[in-house]
Amino acid sequence: MGDARRFADRTAAGEALAAELRERGVDADVVLAIPRGGLPLGRAVADALDAPLDVAVAKKIGAPNNPEFALGAVATDGSVWRNEDALGGVGPDEEYFQHERERMAAAAREKAARYRGDRPEPELQGRTVVLVDDGVATGSTAMACLAMIRAQDPERVILAVPVGPPDTVADLRKQADEVVCLEIPGSFFGVGQFYDRFDQVTDEEAMTYLEWDR
Repeated sequence: MGDARRFADRTAAGEALAAELRERGVDADVVLAIPRGGLPLGRAVADALDAPLDVAVAKKIGAPNNPEFALGAVATDGSVWRNEDALGGVGPDEEYFQHERERMAAAAREKAARYRGDRPEPELQGRTVVLVDDGVATGSTAMACLAMIRAQDPERVILAVPVGPPDTVADLRKQADEVVCLEIPGSFFGVGQFYDRFDQVTDEEAMTYLEWDR
């Protein structure tokens, strides 16, 4: 891991991100967090930037015999990121990918509805949007969320994460106007290695960070 810092927990990581965003003079109109793990950080960032907090939801498209291996990811509106390296050669056929894209897009919409209830989606056109997660590994869900946000014609999109590997961060910089990543370690095995506490966040806990009436 080298000299990369560790974060006590997701809230501490969010506070560190918020401090960096304020140092850079970021003036956000809306903060979007990727649930579930991104919401503790999103809450800290939204509070620090005095911006409303909402969610951006995407689901990973897994390989046929290894669902944890991302062939891509799809957001609620159908915006998709494709892992072309995995899909090439002897990868699954296009019919499988499109079937899973539709299935996982529906799952993403269901999850977003569960979090948002009857509240409308935030208006992003012409606005500065900060997208937050607790870290990136392959960056698949962040890529799909960025594509979804871009489709709504915002003025500026900033991705803010505590940690990610160099290759992934480089790819994400091509999709966002700015990427704020506090740690980009050369030795990277998983996001959790950079946290002292990295417990799974339940849907119930994640939703408490939204507190829509704040």
